[in-house]
Amino acid sequence: MKLPPDKSTILPLKASLLTLLAIIPFVSIHGHKKDVLALTSDRSTLELHKDNRSKHYPVKYQSQSHPVTGSLKIAETSLVESLSDSSWGEVQVNIRAFYRATKVENAQPPYDTINLKVFYPGKMSGSEQQQNQGIVPADRQQAPFPVVILFNGFNTNPELYKWLAIKLSERGMVVVTFAWVAENFPGVVALTPGVDIAMLAPDTYGTAPTASALPALLTELERINSEGILAGMLDLQKIILGGHSAGGRVAIESASPNFFSQVVAAFGYGVHTAAGTMMGYEAATILPLPDLLPLLLIGGTRDGVIANSSHRYGTVWKEATTPVSRTFHEAISGGRNDSYLMLVEGANHFSFADPFDPTTGRPFLDFPATQPEDEIRSLMAETIGLFIDAHVRQQSTASDKLKELLNDGHPLIKSLERK
Repeated sequence: MKLPPDKSTILPLKASLLTLLAIIPFVSIHGHKKDVLALTSDRSTLELHKDNRSKHYPVKYQSQSHPVTGSLKIAETSLVESLSDSSWGEVQVNIRAFYRATKVENAQPPYDTINLKVFYPGKMSGSEQQQNQGIVPADRQQAPFPVVILFNGFNTNPELYKWLAIKLSERGMVVVTFAWVAENFPGVVALTPGVDIAMLAPDTYGTAPTASALPALLTELERINSEGILAGMLDLQKIILGGHSAGGRVAIESASPNFFSQVVAAFGYGVHTAAGTMMGYEAATILPLPDLLPLLLIGGTRDGVIANSSHRYGTVWKEATTPVSRTFHEAISGGRNDSYLMLVEGANHFSFADPFDPTTGRPFLDFPATQPEDEIRSLMAETIGLFIDAHVRQQSTASDKLKELLNDGHPLIKSLERK
C-alpha cells in the first residue's frame, strides 16, 4: 500500500531515530538516577533525509508513541522535538517560546484578552523540569535581551511571523507576537493588531499612540521580567516595535519616547501613513510620524493589497510602493542617518507572512510575487536584524554591513535609502 507523503517521510526518519538511539550509550548527568542520552547527532540524522525532503511534501516531524521506556523514550522525544522546530536545511535547537495572557484595560469582554507568544534564546539543561514540562531555561550569557514586539496585520495569524521571530531570537533578542480578537470597527470582529481609531482623527492624530494593545503588552513584559523563565533578563529600556501592514502602521506611529520612554526604534513592512478620506482628510494625504527614533520602512514592488486599496485614500497610486516611499520622504525629516527605506523587488504584501494563508484578510487583492519568497524573507530578516544591531545595540559590524547594502546593493533590493 502506498503511504501518503507525510507518513512515508516520517516513518523512515523514525526508524533512523530508533537506530540512532539504540547505539548511543547512556550517560548519567549531575548525579540523577535517570539516565539521559547525549543527543549530538540530530543534524547528521536530518542530513540523511535530504532525499526525503526533495521527494515529498515538507512536513514537521512529531514524536509518536513507541514501545520504548525510560531514558530511551525521553531522549527520542527530545531529539524529535528538536527537529520539529527546524526550518528546512537548518536545525534550530536553541530558540524556545512560551505563552502568556493579559487583560486590556477598558476593553469589554469577551474582547479584553491578549494572548502572547514569547520567543527567546534557550539553553538546554537536561533538568527534569525540561524533560517533563518542556520548560527550557534562557541562555543567560546572551542577556540582557532587547525586546521586539511584532504587530500582525488585520486577520493575519501571528504564527505567520514565527519565521522572523526565530531569526531575530537567534541574534539574541526576545520577540513577542500576540493574538487579540477585538471589535476595532463597529460591528466588525477581527484578529487585530490593536488600532485606536479615535487617535487617527484629524484633531487627535499625533497626540497619542495608535497602538491600543501596547500598554497592556508593556505591562505584561514587566511581569515576565519579574518572574519565570526570563526573570531579570529583559532590557526593558530597549524595546523595538515592528509589524506588518496595519500592524506595522501602529508600530511606526507609536514609536516615540513622548509616548513610551522604553521604545527605542521601529520597523514595518507593507506600511505607510496615508490618511483615509472617511476620517475627513483630503485625498492622498500622508500623515507625519514622530520622527524621533531609528526607523526602517520596507515595501514590496508587487504589493497588490496596497495598490488595490488606493481608493480608501481618494487617489490611485502610481506604483505599489508609492505610499511607502512618500511616507519615508514626507512623514519624517531624518537627518540622523538612522532612518531607512528599502524596496524589495518582486515581493508582494504577504511575502512577509509564512506560510501563506488565503482564508482570511484580503490576499485576493495581492499580486503574485516574482522572486523566490524564501530569499525575500531572508533578505528582510537580515536587514531588520542589522538595523536593530546597528542602531539599538550599537554594533559597529552591523553598521558596516548596512553601509555595504547601501553602497553595493543586493539582487533583490530595488532601492535602499537612508536619511
